[in-house]
Amino acid sequence: MQLNPGWNSSSVNLLHVQAVGPGDTLHYIWSSIGAPAVLLVATESVSSVLRINWTQLLSPTPAGAVWIDPPSSVIYSTAIVFTKVFEYSKAQTLEELFYPTYDLSDFSWASASRTLNHTALTAEFLGVPAADPSGSFSNGSLAFRVTAYEDSGRDGPLPSLLHTANSSKVEFVLAGVAPRGNSSRFALEVATVEEPGVAQRLRSERSIDDEYTPTIFETLSLVAESQNGSSALSFLQWKATAYGSRSPRREDSIQCRPRGLQAANWTLPESSIVRAFFGEGVGSTYTVSAINISFGGEEGRVYQEKRYLSWSALLGFGQPPKDTFSPLVISIMAVALGTPTVMLLVGSCLVLFAQRKRYSEYEPIN
Repeated sequence: MQLNPGWNSSSVNLLHVQAVGPGDTLHYIWSSIGAPAVLLVATESVSSVLRINWTQLLSPTPAGAVWIDPPSSVIYSTAIVFTKVFEYSKAQTLEELFYPTYDLSDFSWASASRTLNHTALTAEFLGVPAADPSGSFSNGSLAFRVTAYEDSGRDGPLPSLLHTANSSKVEFVLAGVAPRGNSSRFALEVATVEEPGVAQRLRSERSIDDEYTPTIFETLSLVAESQNGSSALSFLQWKATAYGSRSPRREDSIQCRPRGLQAANWTLPESSIVRAFFGEGVGSTYTVSAINISFGGEEGRVYQEKRYLSWSALLGFGQPPKDTFSPLVISIMAVALGTPTVMLLVGSCLVLFAQRKRYSEYEPIN
């Protein structure tokens, strides 16, 4: 992990996470320059290097300021941009009342150097609006917490996401932000930038097993697929829940629902890191899609009471990880289903044996 490679100032945040495999390299480039975003770049070289022209990147025309060297080693690239936060409440007529939108490209972000942990492979981008006329952020903040992984495993805290070494985690956190309504709910707009010939698909998978995330039976994945649908190139995966506590428990769960994946060429705000890598073709040569992730129960009371919201998602290359039944659950199911079967078989054998024994006491009738 490197923060602002080749740049001595801490006034901006660009975090480069690099994972080198036996014959390839994965690059994650996180930035809060403009709207918070992450570039995912896969190369077929173990020696590919991130290059940054800082003067151009921080200029009004950043196109071409970020690239991977050698360019020919890049086999796939995409971007995920966190563009806006909506706050809304439902009136008695069931219509949604929206408050002024929080545009994340207009936020002021603290230096990530204070939170960068090379041992735990974590960092945090902490921001507040540059202008806050309502005073909602006077005692609060918005953050994106980033975690990289060296191997496969499962997170300890809920929602206990299953991860591989090809993935990273991002956690969206609202803490102490005063709601502008009595039953405010929030939604995060997430945009993706894809190469020509790649399309986004929203997948929903349900399972009867909620061992790792109690009461949550649904996993959602935003998957980038080639046009023929033959392979998954990248993904953003999350459980259908958020939490209203710093130490989440089952009772702190907050309903989480996706809202309409759609083409969004007109919604993508200025994001220096995206335009610096993809150039001015974003929205024309490249495909931009957007989805809203909404948080809040029927009444939106959880955030109102605790003023804390945390939502975690996994992102990475290839197919999203898929949960399977653990040995413990398999053992329980085997006992639960196997015991009645064994009892039925034993009972049947005893009945047959008893019948045979009873009739053997009599001589055949001629």
